[in-house]
Amino acid sequence: MGAGGSKSQQRSSATNFAVPPSPVSLFTSSSILSGSSLSSSSKTRCDDSTPPPPPPPPGGAIPPPPPPSSSDPSSQSLPIEDGTKSSSPEEDSIARAAAAASAFINPGPYEQAPQDLKRLVMLDTYDGFRCDINKQLSPYMAVVHSFWLGTNMIPDGRRRTYTWLTQVADETSLYMARVDPDRLSVDGRIHKALLGGLAMAKLQVGVSADGQSDQCLLDVDVNGPSWAGNFKYGSMGGGTVYGCSFHQGITPNLSMGGEGMYVSANGNMISSYMVKYSMPASGDPVDERTLGPRRPGAPLPDGPSSTFLAQFAPGSPSGLPLSLNYKRIVTPNRVTLGAELACDPFTLASNVMLGAEFKFSRSKLQVAVDGSAKIQSVLEAKLGKEPGQPSLTLCAEVDHLKDEMKFGYGLSIDG
Repeated sequence: MGAGGSKSQQRSSATNFAVPPSPVSLFTSSSILSGSSLSSSSKTRCDDSTPPPPPPPPGGAIPPPPPPSSSDPSSQSLPIEDGTKSSSPEEDSIARAAAAASAFINPGPYEQAPQDLKRLVMLDTYDGFRCDINKQLSPYMAVVHSFWLGTNMIPDGRRRTYTWLTQVADETSLYMARVDPDRLSVDGRIHKALLGGLAMAKLQVGVSADGQSDQCLLDVDVNGPSWAGNFKYGSMGGGTVYGCSFHQGITPNLSMGGEGMYVSANGNMISSYMVKYSMPASGDPVDERTLGPRRPGAPLPDGPSSTFLAQFAPGSPSGLPLSLNYKRIVTPNRVTLGAELACDPFTLASNVMLGAEFKFSRSKLQVAVDGSAKIQSVLEAKLGKEPGQPSLTLCAEVDHLKDEMKFGYGLSIDG
């Protein structure tokens, strides 16, 4: 009886240990069967940090011992060899310097540097009615019909005008032509990328019936890792024109540049110098939910920032050679403020202008006011939610000192 009982116990123990129970299953079984002998044995085995391995089958090989657990202090004290070698102090210093270095960014053409700041205080207001009808004929060709009716702003005294514009563009070139049937004039532009995109050649040609505004100008833009240059040569106003400009990025936030042009028709030498500085500022962070539809893969707009620009242009047509501009992005892609102070350091004559831009989900509002109490405003609204919907523009200008008012509205239709 005893021998048979011992054999049955061995068979039962072998059966129980054929598949070692996990600590979770044993804990569950012990909580359910709290009064049985199985629960007591399960509790005893769960108390062990690592359950013992099952006995080997008769005649079988002894399995290897289990790996040491992470709770074993002896295993934690042993170093782990990963086959990597420690770097020398010289290599660490080189890697640290390379990580801390930041690449300079190309600041862009010189003539485009102040445009982003001046557009906030110099709004494009007009009177009458404007209508632009855009038609995409192919992925590379588009045609624009432009009407301007009931205006008093055309220099030759006309009250209406119509122009026809077409352009063909691909990855490396652009061809554009504009025809004015009333003035019998043709304007054309050709842009061509050179040297794999390092340079861009631009040819501008204008021909009219009276020949007073004929011109031919060749521009070559050259871009470097941290600078941008431009060379001009052509005929304008009945004489030869020579010009060049250079824009250098000093740091990722600071850039400086200058421009010079000589017009042989009147012997004028035009020059200007500029310093531009940008820095981050406190404000609301970028919220992707308020950006509206964006091109897939397009980067998010920059965060709140402040930009300062100082430009000195001797012989400026306005008589105020020194201009100071300030741009403040309060909320990215929502609220932007701008200011400009133009003055003459020698005569102390000055003029100040303030501007603001507010962008909404399907509309944009721009307001500007200057020191003479002249107020300008432009409201542009999309007439639909889908891309390519028509847009309506309302603009007004009021000069209280001169008692002059100007109002206009426009419509842009994409075909």
